[in-house]
Amino acid sequence: MPAMDFHVWLTFFAAAWAISLSPGAAAVAAMSAALQHGGARGAVPLTAGLVAGLWTQVAIVGAGLGALIAASAVAFQTVQWAGVAYLLWLGVQQWRAPAASLMPAADSASTASGMGRRLFGRGFAVNALNPKGTVFLLAVVPQFLDAGAPLAAQYLAIGATLGITEAAIMTGYAGLAARLLRRLRSPRQVRAVQRTFGTLFVAAAALLAGVRRG
Repeated sequence: MPAMDFHVWLTFFAAAWAISLSPGAAAVAAMSAALQHGGARGAVPLTAGLVAGLWTQVAIVGAGLGALIAASAVAFQTVQWAGVAYLLWLGVQQWRAPAASLMPAADSASTASGMGRRLFGRGFAVNALNPKGTVFLLAVVPQFLDAGAPLAAQYLAIGATLGITEAAIMTGYAGLAARLLRRLRSPRQVRAVQRTFGTLFVAAAALLAGVRRG
């Protein structure tokens, strides 16, 4: 027996695309990584981190912890303000980064490996430290669950679907940023792009700070 009825899954699949396409901190992070690290390929570790962070959210909701976070003001605000602080930090880093940081450079294997780990961690934190995602999943996911069927298998199907759509769409955002990278010709243009993304991270932090429990 499949984990989910095909028609139910197909509806959720469409919803997952709508969720991932909505511009937010994850999209900003994917485009920023592509600009800073030589194109769409440079954003691969960050995209993997975004997917891992999303899976963490699904696991939290599936384990019942999501409901506790949504119901507890202290737990919700702890996660919320950790996410706000992290996005603000990313924004400041973008503003302070030298213009040359958008120009692709030939890195050693060890440097590339270290950068990959940092990008993965950045992507993970952006999605995992987002109580808005937890509340959203709590509101949406139960509509697609069959209480009479094994829930673990259904959550695995939901997590896999969200992971695939998130990876595909964030790769698309990174690809758009890579096209922009090819058009940058001067340090002034590069700096303007850096500060634009820094401002977007700050805006994402402000939006997250305004989220209230449902």
